[in-house]
Amino acid sequence: MPFESFEEELQEVEERPFNMTHFRRMLGYMRPYKREVALMGLAILGASGVTLFEPYLLGQVVDQGIVGKDVSTIHRLALALLALHIIAWVSNTVRIHLTSTVGQGVLYDLRQHLFTHIQKLSLRFYDQRPVGRIMSRITSDVNAIAELINSGIVTILSQGVSILGIIVVMFWLSWRLSLLAFITLPLLTFAFFSLRPRIESAWKNVRKSLSNISANMNESINGIYVTQAFQRETYNIGTFQRLTQSSNNSWMTAIRIEELIWPAVDVVGVGGTALVLVAGCYMVIQGDITLGLILAFASYLWRFWAPVSAMSKVYGQMLSAMASAERIFEFLDTVPEVADRADARELPTIRGEVTFEQVDFRYDAEQEMVLKSINLHVRPGETIALVGPTGSGKSSIINLIMRFYDPVSGRVRIDGHDLGEVTMESLRRQMAIVLQDSFIFSGTIAENIRYGRLDASDEEVIAVAKAVHLDPYVQTLEEKYEYEVGERGGRLSVGQRQLIAFARALLADPRILILDEATSNVDTETERIIQKAMETLLEGRTAFIIAHRLSTIRHADRILVIEKGRIIEMGTHEELLAQEGRYLDLYLKQFVGRHTEPAATNGAGKSAAMVESVS
Repeated sequence: MPFESFEEELQEVEERPFNMTHFRRMLGYMRPYKREVALMGLAILGASGVTLFEPYLLGQVVDQGIVGKDVSTIHRLALALLALHIIAWVSNTVRIHLTSTVGQGVLYDLRQHLFTHIQKLSLRFYDQRPVGRIMSRITSDVNAIAELINSGIVTILSQGVSILGIIVVMFWLSWRLSLLAFITLPLLTFAFFSLRPRIESAWKNVRKSLSNISANMNESINGIYVTQAFQRETYNIGTFQRLTQSSNNSWMTAIRIEELIWPAVDVVGVGGTALVLVAGCYMVIQGDITLGLILAFASYLWRFWAPVSAMSKVYGQMLSAMASAERIFEFLDTVPEVADRADARELPTIRGEVTFEQVDFRYDAEQEMVLKSINLHVRPGETIALVGPTGSGKSSIINLIMRFYDPVSGRVRIDGHDLGEVTMESLRRQMAIVLQDSFIFSGTIAENIRYGRLDASDEEVIAVAKAVHLDPYVQTLEEKYEYEVGERGGRLSVGQRQLIAFARALLADPRILILDEATSNVDTETERIIQKAMETLLEGRTAFIIAHRLSTIRHADRILVIEKGRIIEMGTHEELLAQEGRYLDLYLKQFVGRHTEPAATNGAGKSAAMVESVS
């Protein structure tokens, strides 16, 4: 993806306010941990409640112990303070353990829920989103929510309890000093709500910039072969540098805005405390309150502003988590376009009859139909080849058979069963596909073959490898079938990857087999081996083969020529050549540069002579 597209997304500033619905939904992931949350709440009350007594006891030490010159009272109150600190330490230890348990549990559940959901989403979802951004949702966005639960919510609860307790105690000690202390609160409230929209936008931009970096990294790594081939390393480095700089700028902007809030909290706190000290000292001199009380009150006041400052800092973390939640819930709220109906039934064992009934299809509602009025009947065991120019609709036919998409109108049937009325698991269990660039997973050769049927024995894996002529290569390896193929099969050649894909498909024992340009990326010798593998693979199955190399489909039972979403010709290789239509044009174009054109004749004689020459 070019840098400009990342930059455009980064500039889309979202101004939506704090979303309480998303926040409640996040908290919903804590429901399975109700017992732990309840115990955590008790631990928070224990730790926060105990600390409320400390300033009062210190005040009593001054009034009764020091001023009253009562040493035994000092000893008694000192022991009480020690006991309170032990209780607070135990409570905090329990809280930290429970917080970690709940936080990691929520992290696991949310990540698992998100991954499970996107596994079931239709291909159109992946067509419209870069892989890097999807990865960012599962990793960094989920982490942001887990961090909020791990620290942010605990901070809000513990500090909230402290604030409420301190307010109650302060008004109990002196309502006049309390009103004086809080006279500056309206200024803080005004400053906070004035800056709030800017904070929300800033943290959403931070999440976007991190997502852009993730998407760019994924694309850059996957495209490293092309990058080095065209010597575009410097260009990629510059693009990544601009993205990281944008991320840095976004982060620093958010921090600068936050820094306007919590110092304001401290300034307001100092101002309120100064007023209390002046008025309190005057009241002590007048004899209205004791020295211990004013010291205790001042201590409570300092303890009041500390949690307010802590909570103001958590607000930025909460907004960051909100931005992440917005993205995650967007994915979770995406409904699969292709899904089993409520009354979907199991597809019984099929023979492999495929029927298209007046099928129209397009990928986007705004574009024209990719397939137009397709009618087709394929007999069980028949091999059908699809040819035509790029974008003609060949792959769309395959996508509908696999039910990766549903037709806009018309029906696709297998053995008379409408694909929309059967479960996708029972449908795809009886089908297999080999793509032009078959995906090979990290792991061993055996594990990749066994992906076709996870319960297959070692003997079955070896048998299918022999059947598709993969075994001779495997026997040259020291590790044999335990050979590690590397990420995406990077330690294998293209042909070896294709043979593994053939073995995987054969192990699945499908009734319907789809080969999508399965030999287009290999050399002539490897193609010869793959052709032998295809003969084994096609035996007794209904097969659909997409091919640009017409030499590979000459023996198909029928060849369909697709153009602009319609079937314009149909027949065997020989029948289509005899028709002297579009298939003949395609066939001759593949050989015109490699063979000598015969002497010109007229009409059908000319075509026949040319075909004989290139054949």
